Amino acid sequence: MTSVSEPHPGPGEVRIHIHSIGLNYAEVLSRKGLYSWAPKLPYIPGMEAYGEIEVLGEGVKNRKVGEKVIVGTQYGTYAEKIVVQEARALPALRFYSAEENSAFAVNFMTAWVALFEMARLQPSDSVLIHAAAGGVGTAAVQLAKHFGCAVYGTASSDRKLQLLSELNVDGAINYLRQDFEEELNSQTDGRGVDIILETVGGEIFRKSLKVLRPFGTIVVAGFASYNLKKWNPISWIKTWQDMPRTNLSHMARNSYGFMAFHLGYLLPYVRLMNQVWERLTTFIYANNIHPVIGHTFEFEDMSKAHELMESRDSMGKIVVNV
Repeated sequence: MTSVSEPHPGPGEVRIHIHSIGLNYAEVLSRKGLYSWAPKLPYIPGMEAYGEIEVLGEGVKNRKVGEKVIVGTQYGTYAEKIVVQEARALPALRFYSAEENSAFAVNFMTAWVALFEMARLQPSDSVLIHAAAGGVGTAAVQLAKHFGCAVYGTASSDRKLQLLSELNVDGAINYLRQDFEEELNSQTDGRGVDIILETVGGEIFRKSLKVLRPFGTIVVAGFASYNLKKWNPISWIKTWQDMPRTNLSHMARNSYGFMAFHLGYLLPYVRLMNQVWERLTTFIYANNIHPVIGHTFEFEDMSKAHELMESRDSMGKIVVNV
């Protein structure tokens, strides 16, 4: 850890005393220099946190000192204090704990945008969610189930399948022990699914296209199999091969839609994102949905938290208390 000077808010900014931090796999990639959305070095990592506003910059109208807020930003939350634009500090959810608030923004916004804004989910849809026991996955499972959809999820261990069962999925598949294509076809009587949330890439993406119904949609919101090593040219080829991709001819023959997005690039669209946030939080309050927090660390153990996330053994959200 390194000490830096206390930040001071400029016009339109607020300073927030951070209480807890939500970790994201993108921060592992960022630490390795493999995340394209990261700023140039040096910088403080971290894209989301929960805390309390302690100083207002000139012209701030919609926030107040002492207000509990959720921070969503490009970087800077691995700290005791952060300065962000007013629009990057959103009102905390009043029935959430501090840890739940820090675990909410990135995962639930990603899941909501993928399913509702992009795929235009309907209650009659069936949904396949990959890496369903992770942060985005558990958010997506809960959103789709409370919307009335049939939900199937893949995960890499029986312990994770148990978590999915507790979240009432209609089918939980261990993709390391089972062929998820065969298993899903068995569970759906060969019909496949209408919507797929894909965050892995590689063979998982390629096989997913085989279980997508006509008029279905696959939405890519991540690339967890990304394993490029700058010093190893062979890994460049493998990474390129594993990137999710399709072509118009294949889409036309099978009549499906392929969509992709990155939440970070939507941040400049403040009005749009505020509308999405309002729709999401209204749904959360109406259905009493809470983030799944699988692991909690103290700030001095941040390296252990990263090790766990990189091991792919984590479940739900990893939260670090400051």
